[in-house]
Amino acid sequence: MSQEIRNLEPKALWNKFADLNAVPRPSKKEERVIAFMKDFGKQLGLETIEDEVGNVIIKKPATQGMENRKTIVMQSHLDMVHQKNAATVFDFDTQGIEMYVDGDWVRAKGTTLGADNGLGVATIMAILESTDIAHPAIEALFTIDEETGMTGAMGLKGGLLNGEILLNLDTEEDDEIDIGCAGGVDVTATREYHEEEVPENSVGYTITVNGLNGGHSGMDIDKGLGNANKIMNRLLFDSFENFGLQIAEINGGSLRNAIPRESVAHVIISEIFDEAFVFDMQEVINDIKAEYKTTEPNLKITIEKGELPAKVMELGVQEGLIRALYAAHNGVYRMSADMEDLVETSNNIARVIVKDGNIHVGCLTRSSVESSKFDLANALRSTFELIGCEVTFGGSYPGWTPNVNSPILEVLKEIYEKQNGVTPNVVACHAGLECGILGTNYPDMDMISFGPTIKGAHSPDERASIKSAQKYWKFVLEILENIPAKA
Repeated sequence: MSQEIRNLEPKALWNKFADLNAVPRPSKKEERVIAFMKDFGKQLGLETIEDEVGNVIIKKPATQGMENRKTIVMQSHLDMVHQKNAATVFDFDTQGIEMYVDGDWVRAKGTTLGADNGLGVATIMAILESTDIAHPAIEALFTIDEETGMTGAMGLKGGLLNGEILLNLDTEEDDEIDIGCAGGVDVTATREYHEEEVPENSVGYTITVNGLNGGHSGMDIDKGLGNANKIMNRLLFDSFENFGLQIAEINGGSLRNAIPRESVAHVIISEIFDEAFVFDMQEVINDIKAEYKTTEPNLKITIEKGELPAKVMELGVQEGLIRALYAAHNGVYRMSADMEDLVETSNNIARVIVKDGNIHVGCLTRSSVESSKFDLANALRSTFELIGCEVTFGGSYPGWTPNVNSPILEVLKEIYEKQNGVTPNVVACHAGLECGILGTNYPDMDMISFGPTIKGAHSPDERASIKSAQKYWKFVLEILENIPAKA
């Protein structure tokens, strides 16, 4: 781990972040980070609990003179999104994140950084370890599996926490205070198909879409970024319509909550169309690149001759899949009528796999309005059922309804304005914060969310601002000093 990270200010925060990033912590494989966090709490002599789903709770008494303040829950999630550049050799299951400083930014070498939500976790760790930071009684809640299902928040039972205020440290713009978020549901379409022999006089090609920015499928969904699965399908649709292209395999995207950056398809074309196919594809590629020249300047689309595959999809199923993927909504579906510039409902076509007689399409549909979430999910379901897919909904979680009259919101607004001379932006975000879920078992808890500036979350371009971390740390410390007294 680079010593330059540990020398950054505030050292208490960055040192804990460096410690945490040395521990592999992929979603659904959090055993090592759970053990790490439990050892951390026990070494401090603090009450440390692991609940039945793997969440870790560490309780620290109030510092002297703060005993009459309300107990607070400080909450962040332990897992991180694992994305890397295609050329990066890295094993997330065994290696710690390799970080470096780039001007005002902390970055990782070809992978996600884990600042989402590692900086929140590190903040709480630094406060638990401190001996000179004034604070009320703290219940530190470290949840698991936030990124791929929020099963930690869903599994947290009522009665484990006594705090009256929850500080969720999982947002990514330091001038924003979040009071609401979107819920989500996984939409998965699957079906089998017959594989056919490759016709005689065929030529094999590999089509590759890469170089896209990717990003968070909620926070970045309104930025006009390219979706590799949709771009690939556009190429396949054109070639099928004009030249009878047949598909052998498709492997596009990765995680549901990441806008897909790459897709690879192995296809065949009749050799009589070989020259015309390449010429036509170059025209289509030029059109796509021109459309995305501003938002995706590094987009690469390559078409290369390769070996003939052994089998291809049956044409009827292939035609249905291409048309369904074209019709399936991707991106913003509806903007909020109640909060300016807030995406209400969206969908990310995150994963497309065609191989060995099986189709798998995975989407993540988000909305701050439950009925709208399922309206879009049902639209997707209908699209894929029309081609004979089995469509399932899974991992549904609720949104967090904004409370503009939140008492802790008033505390944070006053502190922020005093420290920075401007009023913070009070927002709801189009991402899946855990507050809505936690609120189902703790409905009387006053909740707020904030954090330092993090860019490119869920992509290898993820980076955390050093200057913002300093601003955020100062904000946290004064919040702790100004938690209201018990009723």
